[in-house]
Amino acid sequence: MQAKRKRSLAATIALLPTWIAAIFVYIGTMVWSVRLSFTDSTIFPSSNYVGFAQYVRLFRNSRWLASLENVLIFGLLYVAGCLALGFVLAAALDRKVRFESVFRTIFLYPYAMSFVVTGLIWQWMLNPTLGIQATVRAFGWQGFVFDWIVNRDMAIYTVVFAGVWQGAGLVMVIALSGMRGISEEQWKAAQIDGIPVWRIYLSIILPQLGPALAASGMLLSMGVIKTYDLIVAQTGGGPGYSTEVPAKFIMDNLFERQNLGLASAGATVLVLSVVMAVAPFRYALAMRARRRGAH
Repeated sequence: MQAKRKRSLAATIALLPTWIAAIFVYIGTMVWSVRLSFTDSTIFPSSNYVGFAQYVRLFRNSRWLASLENVLIFGLLYVAGCLALGFVLAAALDRKVRFESVFRTIFLYPYAMSFVVTGLIWQWMLNPTLGIQATVRAFGWQGFVFDWIVNRDMAIYTVVFAGVWQGAGLVMVIALSGMRGISEEQWKAAQIDGIPVWRIYLSIILPQLGPALAASGMLLSMGVIKTYDLIVAQTGGGPGYSTEVPAKFIMDNLFERQNLGLASAGATVLVLSVVMAVAPFRYALAMRARRRGAH
């Protein structure tokens, strides 16, 4: 008993620096940012409290409102696209195709890239004078137009293309591991009943992948909220503010416009968005664990 207590004390002492870092570095800076959002801080922090004035100013800012709309469009299409494409790729590889390891590596490789590299690749591909449009016209189709990246109404969808291209590989790996864990007996029973392969995946396999796809969706959603480098590398937030996102708005106000109070207010709203996104998922997991414990 004495030895067990000593080991527990040693583990606590070893973890103490981590706890100190978590409390003072992460939580401390978060509290500091929230405090600054209630001041009129500009280049330097200020102690002149102005209440909710920065939040009122924030939600009257057309650029901030545009960024919220853009991140909502991007988030919904990005998560849905990654889940759909990742599931299709996993189903294709689950058929035990030849050179499966090669295809799996190819499909997963974009996820290993940084968003900066992804953004630059798609910027070059979608550039009307260098990319797909110029290439098709060089083959003789002079009337072909694919200028979405410079079109204010379509630019946000080019960012979705780039994001799905990178993120679908993660969903593919998670879904494929879930598919490989499903009993072969279910496949045999479905084939004996004459059920088409596509129907097996949609009606039998897909429902059993719920937890795996939910975890994938949560990981992708967390990435959506902090999207910054993909936007900067691919579109720079343009044309105009058509691809502006909250993270870029915050960084621009913090470093370019020297508006520390407004940037802190935006960051606080972003943190609350993360909490609101994670809380339902964590609550569902806790309730599921409680039900399992009750049984």
